[in-house]
Amino acid sequence: MSVTKIIRNVFTSRMRELEKHQTQGEQLQRQVLARLLREARDTEYGRQHAFATTKGYDDFVKLNSVNTYEELKGAIDRMRHGEQNVLWPGRVKWYAKSSGTTNDKSKFIPVSRQGLQDTHYQGGYDSVTIYLRNHPDSRLFDGRALILGGSHAPNYNLPGTLVGDLSAILIENINPLANMVRVPKKQTALLADFEQKRDRIARESMNKNVTNISGVPSWMLSVLHRVMELSGKQHLEEVWPNLEVFFHGGVAFTPYRSQYEQLITSPRMHYMETYNASEGFFGLQDDPADKSMLLMLDYGVFYEFQPMDGGDIVPLWGVQPGKNYAMLISTTCGLWRYMLGDTVRFTSVNPYKFVISGRTKSFINAFGEELIVDNAEQGLSYACEQTGAEVLEYTAAPVFMDANAKCRHQWLIEFAKPPQDLTRFAALLDERLQQLNSDYEAKRYKNITLQPLEIVKARQGLFAEWMKLRGKLGGQNKVPRLSNSREHIEQLLVLNEK
Repeated sequence: MSVTKIIRNVFTSRMRELEKHQTQGEQLQRQVLARLLREARDTEYGRQHAFATTKGYDDFVKLNSVNTYEELKGAIDRMRHGEQNVLWPGRVKWYAKSSGTTNDKSKFIPVSRQGLQDTHYQGGYDSVTIYLRNHPDSRLFDGRALILGGSHAPNYNLPGTLVGDLSAILIENINPLANMVRVPKKQTALLADFEQKRDRIARESMNKNVTNISGVPSWMLSVLHRVMELSGKQHLEEVWPNLEVFFHGGVAFTPYRSQYEQLITSPRMHYMETYNASEGFFGLQDDPADKSMLLMLDYGVFYEFQPMDGGDIVPLWGVQPGKNYAMLISTTCGLWRYMLGDTVRFTSVNPYKFVISGRTKSFINAFGEELIVDNAEQGLSYACEQTGAEVLEYTAAPVFMDANAKCRHQWLIEFAKPPQDLTRFAALLDERLQQLNSDYEAKRYKNITLQPLEIVKARQGLFAEWMKLRGKLGGQNKVPRLSNSREHIEQLLVLNEK
């Protein structure tokens, strides 16, 4: 009998619990808020905000303002220096290093022991639960899991505390039994040098029976290409014949899908999107035929949503399908009404399912066009379908005024497979963006405000080289997609000429 058939029974009871997400969303979220307030009432933050006497959501909103990282930074730094009971009970020993703010190169997100278990690891457990439900013939546990992670370092040199990529914190604290079914070995997984790590992961895993892979699509693709180089094979299933699923997250999968499908041609290969971030694990693709994700409602996370078109912040039970919202979270890691920075759009509310539509700070709105990442991904996907091109990485920013006093959007794109006619690709992208975004369409009307977009072709390896120079190669680091500022694109354009 296969090992997976034996282990499958372990996940059955959780599947029954997850069924509550279909009809009991509000109840689950109210229970989470009550638990958060109860457990944190004796912390410094809890005492300052009267958690002990807070009765329900309305009280919570009245007594707690919205926080960005800047508002919590001082408290987090004290926690990093060893202070206890500040934002969450006890001493928090782990801090996930995330991309920075306006004022700082990096953010340090607290990861409590409770948050590690009831949110981050629970998300991984539920990923497997839902996958096994959807694929009764799976042999997931009959082989190894290739899990791609980042690195960590001591936190202020305090004994027993760490700061680094969330993925590294997860690997560092994972159940020792899990290490028996995963590759590469822990020492390799936590290497800081991604190029060295990439080679060692490929060498350690290529002769193993890998059945599943997990990681950020861009960095995983780099590792898989190294596996192909070393093996001399044409397709990945020739190396790992029992590979069946890629659990992916961190960045949108759309630009990478065609490259994975060329690399892995097996009809038994599956893809499952997860929404995991340094701040928490929030969503899972529960239906392979539906690109939207199920919002996970019974973890240590309470959600609120701020309409991007203005209006009051609402709890989960106040959201409407089709609207873009900025997401706020309160968590068992000590984040309170925290502005996450991601935007989501609900596709249904019974159950609560959504897609990630972008970032609150990752958009172009230099001329009132309000172009978001979701528009960009769909536009590029359309242009690729029409031309046979494949996009590897990209970023875009406004050109506020050129020598002829004209304004436009400038896209820097690194192609895995360039289009035969770049001008046609640009026209198709521009056309699709106008269909998707009425504000963009209005600004492009008769080229009065915005000229046709410009595409600059990036040389191979440009984005990886730029990320390496910034110390952000590998892990959960992401290429910024859209920006109102030209800071990033100017750096890349200079590097592109070298």
